[in-house]
Amino acid sequence: MSKIKIIADNLSNIPWEDKPEGYHGPVWRHSQNPVIDRNPAKDISRIFNSAVIPYEGKFIGVFRAETTNGRPHLHLGYSDNALDWTIEEERIEFVNEAGEPFQPNYAYDPRLLKVEDTYYIIWCTDFYGAAIGLAETKDFKTFTRLENPFLPFNRNGVLFPRKINGNYVMLSRPSDSGHTPFGDIFLSESPDLVYWGKHRHVMTGEGAEGWWQNVKIGGGPAPIETSEGWLVFYHGVTGTCNGLVYSMGVAILDIDEPSKVKYRSKNFVLTPEESYETTGFVDNVIFPCATLHDAETGKIAIYYGSADTRVGLAYTTVDEIVEYTKATHEAVPGDNEIGKM
Repeated sequence: MSKIKIIADNLSNIPWEDKPEGYHGPVWRHSQNPVIDRNPAKDISRIFNSAVIPYEGKFIGVFRAETTNGRPHLHLGYSDNALDWTIEEERIEFVNEAGEPFQPNYAYDPRLLKVEDTYYIIWCTDFYGAAIGLAETKDFKTFTRLENPFLPFNRNGVLFPRKINGNYVMLSRPSDSGHTPFGDIFLSESPDLVYWGKHRHVMTGEGAEGWWQNVKIGGGPAPIETSEGWLVFYHGVTGTCNGLVYSMGVAILDIDEPSKVKYRSKNFVLTPEESYETTGFVDNVIFPCATLHDAETGKIAIYYGSADTRVGLAYTTVDEIVEYTKATHEAVPGDNEIGKM
């Protein structure tokens, strides 16, 4: 039993490996990584930056699939154990609210979560530039695209798993349409998933002591509700003479005012080190997009894209990661404010 409580359902069949003896970091890798490698299905060359969720006693996922023509789309995947995946060869076909075809020009970096009785997919889409797409499903058979939440340019849309103060809440990273050389995490609210407002600044990488996030940051998996606040894994980017490097960081947001950062580690918790992370279509990338977590034991499994080529898996516990975040906390200017200027 964990000391810190995860406010969610139990997940007894969560994939898990204990921390290797002698390993000192708060997050450790699955020993058989990557869990999805190159050419995982017909006409799909690479899968990465993808999201999974428990479903009917097993697991289902929405995967970023780079097709052999180079254009990314979203594909469903299925697994009994959240490790061995069968990927559908055909992309998800979206419809609008009238049931008519409404397919995005491209789709990548999905997040997937359940709010009340509905599953939501959030991804980067084309809305006259990079923007956030949003769809819902109740059965993973019919996928209804909703209105795009925000204007371009924006990426890394991450919905919270429940309403806060009566509203849906989403993290995002306003940006430009290229390979953005900047970006902070913001928060927006909506009563109905159509009209969004109450925009708040949450976090910046600039000015932090940890240089691993000094170019830009962006949201990762859906926040995990805990007795200490919202546990958030995110990606941070730094620039080197050999290009950009993406690492994984961690923060804890206030449970009622999630634009306020309670704790934030000045250190990354995972950075590209293994060959499947350092070498690929885009070298040196760890990009977290999903977690599975078990409320009873406090176990957390983190899925991440590695080198824009594969899917990796890592583990931690809520006790260890919260304790680490507190112990390495850095007070970045503006973090503990509501974010309204």
